[in-house]
Amino acid sequence: MNAKDVGPQPVMLPENWAPSSWHRCTALQQPTYPDADALAQARAELSQLPPLVTSWEILSLKRQLAEAQEGRRFLLQGGDCAESFADCESGLISNRLKVLLQMSVVLVHGMRLPVVRVGRFAGQYAKPRSADTETRDGITLSSYRGDLINAPAFTEAARLPDPRRMIEGHSRSAMTMNFVRSLMDGGFADLHHPEYWDLAWVAHSPLAQEYQRRVDAIGDAVRFMETLSGESIHNLNRVEFFTSHEALLLHYEECLTRQVPRQWGWFNLSTHFPWIGMRTADVDGAHVEYLRGVRNPIAVKIGPSVTPEQLIRLVDALNPQDEPGRLTLIHRMGRDKVEAHLPKLLECVRREGRRVLWVADPMHGNTESTGNGYKTRRFENIRGELDAAFDIHAAAGTRLGGVHLELTGEDVTECLGGARELTEVDLARAYRSTVDPRLNYEQSMELAMLIVRKRAG
Repeated sequence: MNAKDVGPQPVMLPENWAPSSWHRCTALQQPTYPDADALAQARAELSQLPPLVTSWEILSLKRQLAEAQEGRRFLLQGGDCAESFADCESGLISNRLKVLLQMSVVLVHGMRLPVVRVGRFAGQYAKPRSADTETRDGITLSSYRGDLINAPAFTEAARLPDPRRMIEGHSRSAMTMNFVRSLMDGGFADLHHPEYWDLAWVAHSPLAQEYQRRVDAIGDAVRFMETLSGESIHNLNRVEFFTSHEALLLHYEECLTRQVPRQWGWFNLSTHFPWIGMRTADVDGAHVEYLRGVRNPIAVKIGPSVTPEQLIRLVDALNPQDEPGRLTLIHRMGRDKVEAHLPKLLECVRREGRRVLWVADPMHGNTESTGNGYKTRRFENIRGELDAAFDIHAAAGTRLGGVHLELTGEDVTECLGGARELTEVDLARAYRSTVDPRLNYEQSMELAMLIVRKRAG
């Protein structure tokens, strides 16, 4: 624990707040549990389970995000659109880590900046939905809201919200975190052995040679420094990984919000970095009320419908004392809207002199459906929005300090285009997502290389 985090409060406690104060606000995107006693029992059990992360990890991330605000780090946040309990499997987890590691190597080497690595995992089990119900062949059932709430099968039993799933979600998150920590502590991220990160199915990727050149350059630099010093550079054998998820199911988040010894205030100990989605970002709503009171760094998704006045109210509510590293704004506009809507938001925050970390999510604003019924995203639109975001920030005198991506280490065909020029015909080959389409390895690496080129330019 860092000594400077102990002692007098550096900021004031929020007024009229408690982990349960969200109950007095309108709570959107929440399931209706049919059995109140079962919900109370699950909440009581969850409240006694061990935390998934620690306060000192949370405060470490907040310090690193404060450095990213100042341009001294870059945030890479990525992972599945929605985890499933069945995906709590060693191969899937390690492949996801490999992609994030390889992307971060490209970013570190190209930008000459440390990268803050944050995974959308170990808790991304709930998803907002555009409608409460779904109808198929004349049958209407509750929408699938993620494994934390119900199951995807289109049956009445599967779609019934079950509070015991919160206990299962905690268990799966704990197993995921345990495996990730074991990999990191065991040298999985060792820069002396980047071959550990290989993904067999991308051995013949069009990007493989460029990536290998960067790895070789880093390896040469490591060996050169170790030759000069006469000893191994030990801090290259592990990296920090932090977790994030949308703080959507407020019953779950409340039960894992705790006070800890030798620290003031409350921490959400289900994740290091919770965020609020665009559908639940009402400044007077339950999600803003809940997150305004925790000491974690937090993020908010910002869409094209947000006005400058609404954004400043959100910033004031979530970070009233302008605490460094506290607030990240993730803009997700869409390729065809980013140039019209982002500049005025950047200007209003800049004019008010508020400290935020600006991050681009080029995925969610570019979702579409194909003629054969698949939900997809075109890589050219994802790349185009990210490219435009860098230019818009440069013109506004602000800084794009990170990216937020939905990606996987599996050989999926969910987003069109990219290095292998996937078409609509390819979608049927390996479309595995139950919610949103994800970038595969090659598309993720292409974006990492785009970021390096834009920052270098």
